[in-house]
Amino acid sequence: MKHESQSVSPKKGVFPKKEFINYSQIFFGTLIMAVGLVFFISPYKLAPGGVYGISIILHHLYKMYHASLEGFFGGVLPDNLDISIAALCLEAPLCVAGIIALGKAFGIKTVISFLTLALFTFILENLWGYSPLVDDIMLSTIFGAVCLGLGCGLIFRTGASSGGTDVISMIFSKKLHIQLGTMVIMVDSCVVLLSFVAFNDIKIPLYSFIVIYITGRIVNAAVYGFRNIKTLLIVSDKHEEIARFILDLDRGGTILYGQGMYTGNKKNIIFSNVNPKEVNLIRQHIRKVDPDAFITIIDAGQVVGEGFHSIHES
Repeated sequence: MKHESQSVSPKKGVFPKKEFINYSQIFFGTLIMAVGLVFFISPYKLAPGGVYGISIILHHLYKMYHASLEGFFGGVLPDNLDISIAALCLEAPLCVAGIIALGKAFGIKTVISFLTLALFTFILENLWGYSPLVDDIMLSTIFGAVCLGLGCGLIFRTGASSGGTDVISMIFSKKLHIQLGTMVIMVDSCVVLLSFVAFNDIKIPLYSFIVIYITGRIVNAAVYGFRNIKTLLIVSDKHEEIARFILDLDRGGTILYGQGMYTGNKKNIIFSNVNPKEVNLIRQHIRKVDPDAFITIIDAGQVVGEGFHSIHES
């Protein structure tokens, strides 16, 4: 009897290195976010959007009206409503809604991220309490926002989400055909305005908007890189000489071929990505060789490729 041979593929690792790095980033990112929430954000009642903004509002409202609530419910209520517990109760139905409405877009990493964030927040708030780390609301606003932005950025780099109202934004963005970024701002702004209604203090939403702004900037830097890369588009009759100078800077580029709209003449356009210091050197060189050159300088959100951000990390 003839037996067919079967090729056996090498056994893959139980937990690949890339996944280990991704989950490590999620754990580290959620820990940083928990530090920002407990030490800097919640003590001053700041509501930086999202589920944790709502949870902070609920935590302080519970503390303010605990005596009345306890009398109404016959003294069976706990003395305190943890921010982490409130967030977890809000996250659970959002998680289900995300899975139903978004499918694979709402992955297991997102579930792990909001569970670990709740865990770290619970541990820190019960070890530290609810006192501010520094007695300065502006310092707390800035450092809290940096922690939130850096933590969120690390989570987003893994392809996960922080969950919460991001899910609401994703659902309404899909249903109403509104850009996701616009929808996130609208939802977070509603949470911030809710803090004004709850505490009747205009300073709280104003500081909260500062948190949202700084957080967004830090998230972009963490996701797309801290390096400020410039994209150059140079139209010049001396393109060969300019290209040689760029190559001497150990940078590359591409020659694009175009046509002038007014004259109809053929044009050579240099496309290149460089850092800000190199931009100044190139501008000085162009000023010498071709003062009539046309230069467009664009802020590049992210450049993926050799010499910049590795494609394996993007």
